Amino acid sequence: MQRGVVTFLQRSAHHISFRPSTTAKMVQPDSKKACLRIGTHSGTFHCDEALACFMLRQLPTYKDALLVRSRDPAVLSDCDIVVDVGGVYDPATHRYDHHQRGFAETMSSVSGGKMAFDTKLSSAGLVYHHFGRQVLAEMASDISEDNREIIYRRLYEYFFEEVDAVDNGINQTEEKPKYHVTTTLAGRVRSLNPNWNDEKQDFDGQFAKAMNLVGQELTDRINGMARVWLPAKNLVKQAFDDRFNVHPSGKIIRLSGDGCPWKQHLYDLEEETGTEGSILYVLAKSADSWRVITVGVKGEGFTNRLPLPEKWCGVRDEALSELTGIPQCVFVHASGFIGGNRTMEGALQMAS
Repeated sequence: MQRGVVTFLQRSAHHISFRPSTTAKMVQPDSKKACLRIGTHSGTFHCDEALACFMLRQLPTYKDALLVRSRDPAVLSDCDIVVDVGGVYDPATHRYDHHQRGFAETMSSVSGGKMAFDTKLSSAGLVYHHFGRQVLAEMASDISEDNREIIYRRLYEYFFEEVDAVDNGINQTEEKPKYHVTTTLAGRVRSLNPNWNDEKQDFDGQFAKAMNLVGQELTDRINGMARVWLPAKNLVKQAFDDRFNVHPSGKIIRLSGDGCPWKQHLYDLEEETGTEGSILYVLAKSADSWRVITVGVKGEGFTNRLPLPEKWCGVRDEALSELTGIPQCVFVHASGFIGGNRTMEGALQMAS
């Protein structure tokens, strides 16, 4: 019996696109076995197993596999791979559950300490650990292996760890939240479950929609990291390496890319090179001028390492040029975190 929606990825050399399919390969537990089967639990579903099943479907081995949703051990024993049910974690037999007593695996423990993340894994994290590199090779095949490894580590930190934590009931902070967050990926998946008073309780059909949802999210994240984040990282590294050619102090970097996201990359580079806190200003080209941007103190919100001079703050145009003695000034923000000049040379003088 076929029902629901199955997701597939269409790949090109420059972009990963997502296309939901109206055909399905979700079967009743008593269907006759004909090909490989991915097993997960029936009933109420969560983000982690939807994501685990989606990832497996991207692999050549499981792309045509049937999806079986059941809690019957006899049915699950007939599956080739089982996620989020069964009470067993055993990669040798492709069993990837995390609910059993005594399970405490983290990305740090399963990677032998190579990835220092101590959040307890869900089925998503387990499948990502064992198959994530293969999934990335399929979904971002035009990216170099070295860059895929960078994405693999970052994707866990900024995507999968959240899924693992939420599924295992781990709060993000020990403090009481000041407001409710209801639009997380886990929350959106949870809302796809049939309502308690729906006349038709179509868990399988809704689970297929959940796979579509998490699949689109994962695809977008990989695209963003491969096509936006990595190129930005390279630009910031070039600017960081060239900093002494911009200014002899080495405290100013100049970015060639308009709108390039730079903050986290800069913090990472400083940490990697043991130069934390050394860069004070970033020069960045805008449409018709150059911006002088102060570098914030990492983790301290709006606190900057060295704001622009207080007497410049809130002053604009000719008045600012007269005050600073620097031609073609445009503005300095009232808080001193950013300023502008019509030329790169002027912006550099403002930052010097």
